[in-house]
Amino acid sequence: MTRDPANLTAADYLDSAREMTATDRPYLAHLLAEEAARLTADPATAAGIRASFPDPATTRKETD
Repeated sequence: MTRDPANLTAADYLDSAREMTATDRPYLAHLLAEEAARLTADPATAAGIRASFPDPATTRKETD
């Protein structure tokens, strides 16, 4: 089912972020979570969302 992006809620974006995490797509999860946080009115809740889905570029560890 295709949805109009203008009608998506923060919960929709969070659900998608969780799906991306489950399928090992951390960057997409981060982007979706950022949008969910942007749509969230409460700053503390938005901060919690951002903390749950950190930017993989800044949390990545190099391995040999």
